[in-house]
Amino acid sequence: MLLTSADEVRIGRLRSRGGWVVGLGGFVPALAGAVAVVWGDLAGGPGWYLIADLVGGVLACAGVWLCRRWPVSAGLAVIALSVPAASASVAAGIAALIAALYRRPRVAIAVGAAGVGATLVRFALRPPGLAPYPVWALVGVLFGVAVTGWGMLARTRRELVLSLAERARRAEADQVLRAEEARRAERLGIAREMHDVLAHRLSLLAVHAGALEFNADATPGEVAQAAGVIRSSARLALEELRTVVSVLRDPATPPSSGGGVDLGALVEESRRAGMRVELRDQEVRLSEVPDTAGRAAYRIVQEGLTNARKHAPGRPVTVLVSGTRGAELVVEVRNPLHGGPAALAGTGAGAGLAGLAERASLAGGRLEWGETAEGGFRLAARLPWPE
Repeated sequence: MLLTSADEVRIGRLRSRGGWVVGLGGFVPALAGAVAVVWGDLAGGPGWYLIADLVGGVLACAGVWLCRRWPVSAGLAVIALSVPAASASVAAGIAALIAALYRRPRVAIAVGAAGVGATLVRFALRPPGLAPYPVWALVGVLFGVAVTGWGMLARTRRELVLSLAERARRAEADQVLRAEEARRAERLGIAREMHDVLAHRLSLLAVHAGALEFNADATPGEVAQAAGVIRSSARLALEELRTVVSVLRDPATPPSSGGGVDLGALVEESRRAGMRVELRDQEVRLSEVPDTAGRAAYRIVQEGLTNARKHAPGRPVTVLVSGTRGAELVVEVRNPLHGGPAALAGTGAGAGLAGLAERASLAGGRLEWGETAEGGFRLAARLPWPE
């Protein structure tokens, strides 16, 4: 398994935190092995054995303690001490184990091979007895392979645990990120729906309120009629706002496309506000279109009428709807440009067209807008209309 630099850093931190445990866990058996060998030398071994084992055992135990920080260099020093001093043999095995725990496989194998070589040389210099040299040589080789293999296996297992912990951490972070993205998408959806609904209704309210403000000679009947339109528009705005909020709260129950995407009613409503709107639908009914495309087309026409009312008041508007099932649905809103300043031109924040483009993209289509060669403005959307 290949480790990243972050994994190496975490392994280093783990070794630093557990350094005292590793050092103490290796020092105690190394000291016990050295004491056992020295005790045997006191029972009648050659004098130089005792001196070599005393000095080598003390130095080897100190070296094992240092292996927690320098596994390779300190480990090789301990292994070298085990050649003349049998009391350092246990410490040499522990040093090889620590190197296998904290270093890469090639380094661990090299240190383990050095330990096996030192053991073979020591057996040749100080025959243990009780069995011929080949037997002890085989024991030394098997012991060295077992120690190094155990250390490498433990290191691999630790790396696997670290890798799984990192994957779990990343999965949790990704889950948090996905939740944040979902909340952001929900906020954008709410903002888009609010803009589409409220901009249309409030522009109608502004038109009728402006008519009341500037028509000082209006009869009581005209005032009552305009007030009724304002009240009706406000009520419809609240109803549509309530519908939008309920749909966004429970996306599992999408809104019905039957009554909510009636272009005829939308155009008639704009006509009552004083707009000159011509609808050419070519017998295409949005109620027959899939819900996502139908609602997108309805909102695009609604926004187009709102923009025409703001930026080109009094100018004629043409709404074109065409398409074929199995191909695409095309909706267009065209109007001439206004020659002078428009009363509501400065009330927009410029986010309507961007929201419509995103809505069309979510429906699998695309949105186009801009000035035409005839000097007008064109807003068009092409949406998929599957079989």
